[in-house]
Order: sequence, then structure tokens, then C-alpha cells
Amino acid sequence: MSSEKLRIAFMGTPDFAAVALKALIDAGHDVVAVYSQPPRPKGRGNKVQKSPTHELAESHNISVYTPVSFKKEPAAVTAFQNLDLDVAIVAAYGLLLPKSILDAPKHGCLNIHGSLLPRWRGAAPIQRAILDGDAETGITIMQMDVGLDTGPMILKDSVPITAETNAQNLHDALADMGARLTLDALDTLACDGKLDNEVQPEEGANYASRLSRDDGRIDWTNKADYIERQLRALTPWPGVWCTDADGKRLKIHAVELSDASNLGGEIGQILDKKGNVRCGDQALLRLTRVQPENAKAMDFASALNGGYIAINDILG
Repeated sequence: MSSEKLRIAFMGTPDFAAVALKALIDAGHDVVAVYSQPPRPKGRGNKVQKSPTHELAESHNISVYTPVSFKKEPAAVTAFQNLDLDVAIVAAYGLLLPKSILDAPKHGCLNIHGSLLPRWRGAAPIQRAILDGDAETGITIMQMDVGLDTGPMILKDSVPITAETNAQNLHDALADMGARLTLDALDTLACDGKLDNEVQPEEGANYASRLSRDDGRIDWTNKADYIERQLRALTPWPGVWCTDADGKRLKIHAVELSDASNLGGEIGQILDKKGNVRCGDQALLRLTRVQPENAKAMDFASALNGGYIAINDILG
């Protein structure tokens, strides 16, 4: 079968999605519509801003639609159905898609999911993979169904998670990988008129629940390597924090696993001027950059010298 140009809608909101949309545009695909979350107040000025995907689409004169809910807006469903699509590409859209949307394109809706399904279905797969100490993660291109990331798998690729991996660099790597795999899937669909897939096994399935600010709170009874992963997984958002000796919030911006020994101390105690803190497994974690309440971020020595914290303080 000769390659045919596909009519495509793209549905996504944050930077992760915008990377894939840009790849589709640069490759010359016929993106006839973009769906994104509505503009919302953001930042210190609370100024209403369009999403990265929305702005990218407008810069290329692509029509943008921002329904709040397909379930509550039947006219939005009808408008989508009337686009006469071959396929829709979905990436971190943030809106539930009812069956009436999933079934509208000729070849359905393909999702760019940031994990190796069935592991880490759900909203925060990148952060949960780091936090859980996974050796690898990746991208799955899947055919969407009405379940939460339960549809058949079309393409996969993986990337190792190392001691240098954090939420930002893993996000960027997976965004690029997702864009590449999406182009591969569309090329196959255009040439063959179909995509082979594999049903997800239920064995090994788990869920990456949505992050909250409470996820960033340090529990010093945890192992040192877990708390170190917490920093890599949850920075910049929701951020990692504990309380100081006065019960004030102390944001933790950077730590290192420490090889210091024979320092004694209680769990959560600052043991020396280097910032070593005792953790639940008796291992030590060294605080290197912190931000006291109502102060700017600073290195540990500056916080110590400024009287924000003191040796022998017990962090909560």
C-alpha cells in the first residue's frame, strides 16, 4: 500500500506534549486541529497563560480547541467527530476522553505514555519510576481504550535510570523518545493502513498516582538512598522539604549520599558542619543546598553561618 497523508488531531498540554507536536509539524504531517487544556492563571503574577502546546499550534496557524469537559460539552464531541480524522495523537492532555471521542478517528486515538506499560499507568510515571528505584523506564505508544492506560501496546523503547537521572532530564529524554516513536507509528500507519499491537498483561501493572505537595515531605526514618531519590524525582515540583528545629519549613534543593561514619546521632539530626544528617537506615545524607522559610536558597554552610539551622538540630 502506498503512503497516504493522514488527517491528524493532536491532544496535549505541557512541554512534554509540545515536543511531539513540533515533531509532527516539522515532519510535514497534516495536523488539522490541536486540543489543549484551557488557558489558566500561572506564576507569581497569576497571569492567564496558554499551554505550551496551545502556543505552538497557534504559531503554526493550527486551529486550537480548549473544551473543559467532553462529558459536559456535547457540542465539543460533535465538533471533534466532524473533523473526519484518520487518527488522534494524545500526550499528557489532562482530560478524560469518552468512548465517543476515542472511536471518532478512523484508527482511534494513540497515546504517548511515559513508562514501559503496564508498569506505572497513571499521571506521574516519570517521577514514580525514579522514586521507586527502577533500573529503566521508557515510552509506550498505545491504542487508547476507556481504561486508565490499559490499551494495547504498539511501540516501546527504553532508557536507563542512573544515579544522574532526575525528573527534568528524564522528562526531556522521554519527550524526545515519544516524538520519535510517534513518527514511526504514523509512518507505519500511513504505509500499511494498520498498526500491530499487543494486549497489555495485568502482571506487573501498577499505578503512578498524581503527585501532591505531601509527596515532597521528607520522612527521616526512610533510608538515605530513598530520600536522595526523592530529591531527584520531585525537584522542581512538588519540591522536597522538611521542618527545622523550630517547626518552620526547610526546603531541600540538593543532597549527596555521604560516606562519613562514626558520627552517632539521632534520626533526622544534623551532625556536623558538612550537613550530614542521620537517616532511618543509619546511613547519612549530606545537605548541600537548602532554603529556609522566608529566605532565598543557599548552600548549607551559609544556612549554618546565618543562624537558620545549627549542628545537633533535629529536623522533622
